[in-house]
Amino acid sequence: MGRNVCFLVMALIALVTLAATGCGREEGPLRKVVFMAGFKAQANLPFVAAYVAREKGYFADQGLDVDMRHSTGQHLQLLMSGDVDFTTADANSVLKRRAGDPMLPIVAIALFGQRGQQAFIVLKESGIQTPKDWEGKTFGYKTSVPPDYLAILKAAGVDRSRIKEVAVGFDPRILVEKKLDILAVFKSNEPDVLRGLGHEVRVFDPADYGVPTLGLTYITREDLIQKDPDTVRRFIKATMKGLEFAFNNREEALDIVMKYADKEERGHMGFMMQKEMEDAVSPLTEKYGLGWMSEEQWQAFHDSLLEYQALPGSVDVKSAFTDRFLKEIYRGGKLRWP
Repeated sequence: MGRNVCFLVMALIALVTLAATGCGREEGPLRKVVFMAGFKAQANLPFVAAYVAREKGYFADQGLDVDMRHSTGQHLQLLMSGDVDFTTADANSVLKRRAGDPMLPIVAIALFGQRGQQAFIVLKESGIQTPKDWEGKTFGYKTSVPPDYLAILKAAGVDRSRIKEVAVGFDPRILVEKKLDILAVFKSNEPDVLRGLGHEVRVFDPADYGVPTLGLTYITREDLIQKDPDTVRRFIKATMKGLEFAFNNREEALDIVMKYADKEERGHMGFMMQKEMEDAVSPLTEKYGLGWMSEEQWQAFHDSLLEYQALPGSVDVKSAFTDRFLKEIYRGGKLRWP
């Protein structure tokens, strides 16, 4: 009997030791991977998730040594060449690249923007209250007429022929110079820039008019998913843990952002992070977890882009994204950690 008790005690000790080891950092050398964020360090949510994952040790917990870089404007080329393993892309860009010639075999592996990045703004003092008021006014877009602008016109019954449309580039100050009336903007950034200049604005969000929109994603290559799915899973798990931390500890997450974006103004970074957090939440993420995405979302978005000639051709959306890794790291809407 004594021998049996001793054996049971030893077995329990072994199980506790094994469990403790499983809850710690990965043993052995860390796997080196390269993540490329946008053109500069700032509080875009996909960057925040990665900054936090590095600073809180979540990458190391997953056995990863992440070389974090910022884009030189060649991030997709670097991704395709294998010099970069993970980067960010707007969902619109993912579908365009999949529909292009040549087709780029990029795949979205997590979706931050449950709503799109773009909106349209007017100065509050303009008196413009609804899209119908855009008639007789001048609309400025960055490089090409946005499809969600056209979708708003359709949804609100606006006569496009009564709007003057002009390409104006990327400086939002053109709106306060009264050279136009309506401006296409990135809503987590440019409205706050104008407020900082002392001008209040009214924001028209396409999603509020029933327009299917999606925002920023993490992407990787098809071949990396096929050859090394474990590394993809570890990257997503660590960054979703970073994202979860940021939602629950916003000031500390902003402190971390400012370590990387030390030349930026903290208040503006806080606005950007807050706005992107608002757009990262939907009934889907509340049920299944942050970063979640569905075929229905992608198909509706694809069909809207196709309707307004924003894609060179149709795409099988099931090839443009995968929820495989999200399904592996979440259970009942909760992140399995580690």
